[in-house]
Amino acid sequence: MEVEMIVGLVLLSLFCIIVLIKTAVVVPNQSAYVVERLGKFSKVLYAGFHLLVPFIDVAAYKRSLKEQVLDVPKQTCITRDNVSVDIDGVLYLQVIVPEKSAYGISDYEWGAIQLAQTSLRSVIGKLELDKTFEERTRINQEVVEALDAATAPWGVKVLRYEIRDITPPHSVMEAMEKQMRAEREKRAAIAQSEGEMQSKINLAEGEKQAAIAESEGQKQAMINKAEGEARQITMVATATADGLHSIAEQMKSTEGVSAAQLRLAEAYIEQFGNLAKKGSTMIIPSNVADCAGMVATMTKIIRGEGGMNKVEETR
Repeated sequence: MEVEMIVGLVLLSLFCIIVLIKTAVVVPNQSAYVVERLGKFSKVLYAGFHLLVPFIDVAAYKRSLKEQVLDVPKQTCITRDNVSVDIDGVLYLQVIVPEKSAYGISDYEWGAIQLAQTSLRSVIGKLELDKTFEERTRINQEVVEALDAATAPWGVKVLRYEIRDITPPHSVMEAMEKQMRAEREKRAAIAQSEGEMQSKINLAEGEKQAAIAESEGQKQAMINKAEGEARQITMVATATADGLHSIAEQMKSTEGVSAAQLRLAEAYIEQFGNLAKKGSTMIIPSNVADCAGMVATMTKIIRGEGGMNKVEETR
């Protein structure tokens, strides 16, 4: 009897433990359990402690509400210009409605990956090869839009899609490399020619400025020279006028007349001597007293007593 009672107590304890396990459910944070009652959807349990009806309620599906990262395998896509490229990517999605993800599709992750591949092939088929490298953002956006519309009935939200790698064929890579090399050489040649052109322009501009500066300098030098000569002429004329005025003042006195006569006599004798030296024939005045007469005549002219008529008469 005691053995039977012990066995019964053990069985009862096991039954209670099983019932407790079936009844009490602890849902982790950022998780959701889809509960079925007698095989039919009943409710969704979110993070926390919950009690179920034993043997009637069952947590049929467990879903994580965290953002999930799915690897989209590499696939071959054909571009608009008939070039085959291998593309792989990464898909980010999140379960929004747990019951739809459980009953809307058998495997939402596999379905999302397949949709991503088909959508990517469709988008790549509309672009040329060069555009596939330039417009990654546009490709990612179009794939996300197509996936988001398709996965809405599954209770899944596609957050983003990122292309990880684009690998064209080896022959295409070589052609692209040659094209890029040619483009770089072209840009280098253009840059060099523009530099040479700018250098020639700068040299021409420098020569132009130098010529202008030189001409301005010559112009200023000529102006300065002309002003100097004009000033010199003015000063000479002023000095001559002052000298003549002084002579005129001195001629009013007897001493001034005597001095003038002496200067005239000296000049007459000097010029007569020069005339005699230049010729081979000796010139002797007809009248040795001509010197005194000439001096007397010039004295009268200076004093204003005679004029040109008197000079002519004297001659």
